[in-house]
Amino acid sequence: MQELRLLCWVVLVGLVQACPESCDCGEKYGFQIADCAYRDLEAVPPGFPANVTTLSLSANRLPSLPEGAFREVPLLQSLWLAHNEIRRVAAGALAPLGQLKSLDLSHNLISDFAWSDLSNLSALQLLKMDSNELTFIPRDAFRSLRALRSLQLNHNRLHTLAEGTFAPLTALSHLQINDNPFDCTCGIVWFKTWALTTAVSIPEQDNITCTSPHVLKGTRLNRLLPLPCSAPSVQLTYQPSQDGAELRPGFVLALHCDVDGQPAPQVHWHIQTPGGTVEIASPNVGADGRALPGVLAASSRPRFQAFANGSLLIPDFGKLEEGTYSCLATNELGSAEGSVNVALATPGEGGEDALGRRFHGKAAEGKGCYTVDNEVQPSGPEDNVVIIYLSRTGGPEAAAAGGGVSEKQPPGLLLLGQSLLLLFFTAF
Repeated sequence: MQELRLLCWVVLVGLVQACPESCDCGEKYGFQIADCAYRDLEAVPPGFPANVTTLSLSANRLPSLPEGAFREVPLLQSLWLAHNEIRRVAAGALAPLGQLKSLDLSHNLISDFAWSDLSNLSALQLLKMDSNELTFIPRDAFRSLRALRSLQLNHNRLHTLAEGTFAPLTALSHLQINDNPFDCTCGIVWFKTWALTTAVSIPEQDNITCTSPHVLKGTRLNRLLPLPCSAPSVQLTYQPSQDGAELRPGFVLALHCDVDGQPAPQVHWHIQTPGGTVEIASPNVGADGRALPGVLAASSRPRFQAFANGSLLIPDFGKLEEGTYSCLATNELGSAEGSVNVALATPGEGGEDALGRRFHGKAAEGKGCYTVDNEVQPSGPEDNVVIIYLSRTGGPEAAAAGGGVSEKQPPGLLLLGQSLLLLFFTAF
């Protein structure tokens, strides 16, 4: 038994004193240091002592950091990786380093970085990522770095910054972010305001400048004039017709998403029907109703036709097109959404009278809907159900889709303009 204990001790001592052949390992100022700098390494070598607290791999030829690259050294407090050829830091490469306080990834070629790994590095105080190829930082990238004091992001390819990016960094005292090609539109205005009011030291502010748009190229961010910016708003409207009219199957349903905001929001339709979900980046058709080049469609005229002016036409509307229609508007400052549920009812079907009575009861109370310029609009967020009444007799009558909803209705919407009855009521 005593010999077995001795053998285990010898093995343990060997593990503690192990060191990759290309590195120098030892103790200095109470720290266990592994020095692998300037060794022409193309990969992180294995075989480090588990008690290493400082590791230098600077000035090598590392092309990437794979998952588990530092699994052997979970006690690291300082990691130096500057002046390599690193392009990618994979998820799980840095996550095991929960005690890391200093991380230097500067002077590499990093464009692909696993930002999620930073959530494990809550002890981090210094983060150097300058002189790389970073183009984007997620809004919540630094959410766990409440101990971070110094952050260097200068000399990258950042075009914009999500509002609130630096809000979690409550201990931050130094931020270097100069020499990035910022796009000076509404999305960067918040950073200008924050930089002018924060107590964080931001050196070289003369070199925090606009690269685009062209008229602002070279303008210092702290001298950027106010821009007319606003978050999106959405009003989903419909064009009903004469009260009490009935439709035959095969009509055209038209919805219009009126959006406002600066810069001009992008419009996206989300449609949930019995057959599944449809996502449409507007527009998907031209003014003639034909599919735009590059749009995947079963025919030249898509089933759901989204026009550039915010209109959505559904030719041959029937039971298969029942469902929820949502319009989402997004710009640099946020998003807004409007939705409506569309259902078909045939006179005489069970439930129709009850729905009709409910609508008329709400109308008598002054609730449920109102009209403006012959457009029916919900009176509140709960009034989002449209009941379309169909005639039992007659064959399908399909209307050709025109250029969308505008002040002058195209001929293809005459059937809708003459006979579509839209009733709003509070959803059950």
